[in-house]
Amino acid sequence: MVDINIAYQGELRCSATHQPSGTMLMTDAPKDNHGKGESFSPTDLVATALGSCLLTLMGITAQTMQIDLRGTKVIVRKEMTAKPPRRISALAVTIEVPAPLGEDQKQKLIHAAMTCPVHASLHPDIQMPIDFRWA
Repeated sequence: MVDINIAYQGELRCSATHQPSGTMLMTDAPKDNHGKGESFSPTDLVATALGSCLLTLMGITAQTMQIDLRGTKVIVRKEMTAKPPRRISALAVTIEVPAPLGEDQKQKLIHAAMTCPVHASLHPDIQMPIDFRWA
């Protein structure tokens, strides 16, 4: 169990503190929803969670195979619904792996990414295509 303490700072901003580490981050409402857009929005954090989760699970598997994934990049393109209710409609993911890998290694990394608990936790109405691009 992990506690995250969130405090409203005013002007549609919140500060969130990760209790185990003390790390803090700020969120801000996006410009298209009454905010200043000066930091991650809550839905941006969902997109960030998805991308970093996919990459972390690939990293765990890469370590067991003694593969260095440094330089691998994940781009998550978040789209919101055009009509109410406001929600995430799509999180399109591109994963760019610069390391030269064999087909078996690629399949193991894809399998690892697809076990991401964030991916499994998101509503099935959210489109989440994942495009792997290999060196």
